[in-house]
Amino acid sequence: MELYDNRPEKILTDFLTEYYSDQLHSILLSSDLRLHYPLYVDFAEVLEHDSPLSHEILFEPTKYLRIFDESAKLAQEIMFGQAKKVWEHERQKEDLERPPPSIKEFVHVRIEIHGPMLDNPELCPSIGRVRVKHRGILLTLKGTVIRSGSIKMIDGEREYECRKCKHRFKVHPELESRNSIPKPISCPSKKPYCESTSFQLLEGGKICHDYQEIKIQESTQVLGVGAIPRSVPVILQDDLVDIVKAGDDVIVTGVLTAKWSPELKDVRCDLEPVFVANYVRRINEVKLDIEIPDDIVWKFKTFWSDFKDTPLNGRNAILRAICPQVYGLFTVKLAVALTLIGGVQHVDGSGTKVRGESHLLLVGDPGTGKSQFLKFAAKLSKRSVITTGLGSSSAGLTVTAVKDGGEWMLEAGALVLADGGLCCIDEFDSFLFDSMREHDRATIHEAMEQQTISVAKAGLVTTLSTRTIVFGATNPKGRYDPEQSLSINTTLSGPLISRFDIVLVLLDTKNPDWDKVVSDHILDQAEPEKDKCHEDLGKMWPLSMLRRYIHFVKGYFRPTLTKEAESVISRYYQLQRRTGKENAARTTVRMLESLIRLAQAHARLMFRNEVTRLDAITAILCIESSMTTSAIVDSAGNALHSNFTDNPDQQYVMQEKQILAKLNSPDEFPDAITL
Repeated sequence: MELYDNRPEKILTDFLTEYYSDQLHSILLSSDLRLHYPLYVDFAEVLEHDSPLSHEILFEPTKYLRIFDESAKLAQEIMFGQAKKVWEHERQKEDLERPPPSIKEFVHVRIEIHGPMLDNPELCPSIGRVRVKHRGILLTLKGTVIRSGSIKMIDGEREYECRKCKHRFKVHPELESRNSIPKPISCPSKKPYCESTSFQLLEGGKICHDYQEIKIQESTQVLGVGAIPRSVPVILQDDLVDIVKAGDDVIVTGVLTAKWSPELKDVRCDLEPVFVANYVRRINEVKLDIEIPDDIVWKFKTFWSDFKDTPLNGRNAILRAICPQVYGLFTVKLAVALTLIGGVQHVDGSGTKVRGESHLLLVGDPGTGKSQFLKFAAKLSKRSVITTGLGSSSAGLTVTAVKDGGEWMLEAGALVLADGGLCCIDEFDSFLFDSMREHDRATIHEAMEQQTISVAKAGLVTTLSTRTIVFGATNPKGRYDPEQSLSINTTLSGPLISRFDIVLVLLDTKNPDWDKVVSDHILDQAEPEKDKCHEDLGKMWPLSMLRRYIHFVKGYFRPTLTKEAESVISRYYQLQRRTGKENAARTTVRMLESLIRLAQAHARLMFRNEVTRLDAITAILCIESSMTTSAIVDSAGNALHSNFTDNPDQQYVMQEKQILAKLNSPDEFPDAITL
């Protein structure tokens, strides 16, 4: 202990005893003496307790984090007597045999930094802006784990004793020297008369640590066009190992240092930056979190109270804000909204998980706005990855095994990195058939339906999570033939098409009236000063508000189906099974699950916790738009010319009457012509 100044050691010991007695008490009562225990400390509380000392911790973390660990041990000694009394009292009261409290040797203080401090670019820079000036100070980095190495065992500190003055001290490994532990040169004792150079390694003085290397990459969401996402290797030790995997979003607090690169012939040997972690927090559970103040929630509720009598007008006001630069395309905008909102995930009686995420595929001629919708959908999702079929490989989409320093590691692809968010794939067919082998296509099937990717590469056998929405866009093969099935027109296999909840076909047919309206809209946009009356409703919902709304309804509502909605969906599914020979790839059990998901998503969009007949009919209309030939709606097949109507309630009444008549159920729904 003489190695350090007693003042900070005493301050930190008193601080831990005062603020973190509960954690210390729990550690004392734990039974395993050899386990490494974390002690989570809020840096804001250190700052409040002793501001000068917190400044020292920030700029000399290597020194003070070791003092913190020693202080945790001293704090245990102070609290030991109290913990023993509690243990004896509980043992007598409960008459249970439990091990007595014990002082743990391996306790590591983990510094948590959160709140406004995460917005400080000096203490929390983006990975791409980490420079030499950040070396040696306590930093916090945000990123996504793209590579996770195996767990190893390394030599930690060694304890020596001076042969002359009998002073005991520890020597720690030096990362810059490839984790080698240097032999002590002189006695670090403060005793002025001791100048010994002879030391003895104490029996049991060698300590080993668990060790793992991961690599984190900055999020593409914060980068501009043309910027390359940067990454940095992170070293995890002891209790931090194996708590994150490829695809996880993490916040890492630690110290930036460097290590020598491997010696290679005729290659310059230089220092590589590496981040030694002190604290790691997975933020997968909150990665979609968008701060939604109470006043914003109140605005949502007020909005729907204003449209209480005409709810479909309110819904359309929201849909107009989706990709507003593209005129019309009501069906596509509705499909995008329902896909992003999604249904409710549930586990059936057999324990099988039924996904809540929906998938959307746009099939259309060039110039129909497919890529515009992909990019706008990516903006609406807090976590998204955009790629193209021509610019991706099968490994880039799923997972790849890479060799680093003689060791095989898994590196996450786009679907894994988009876990919990949205994966947009343009030129979907080019990717699948120009660069993917047959067994790799099966991986896409698993990722979309089971929401996992099973990997067995280079001796690495594991399963990664892909709870992502897949939004694909593709051009038809040659000229789209309405007489043929989707599989023939797109060269996509039936099993793959069946995994998409909605497949919309956008055909650029010649329609003079439509061309006139679209050209007027584009020219109108080119004159910003011109009054645009038809966009007034859309202005109510800017992008930020729309993002918050989608996030709120996804987290707040868990809609359940009413008996009426169940009956409509069931009858429609049975009808399609009887008449859907031309759409055999679509009329599977997956269609029934898609109908339920879309109906739940529409109920969320309508700010409700109950799936009504309106939601079921809307889900049917979306599925009908996916059909090459429809058993119900005569105009199905081309969603390009679908537009917003002035009276959506009246239009819905006509559609509902038509659908229920085809379902042969007018007696079951006597009020079918009213909302």
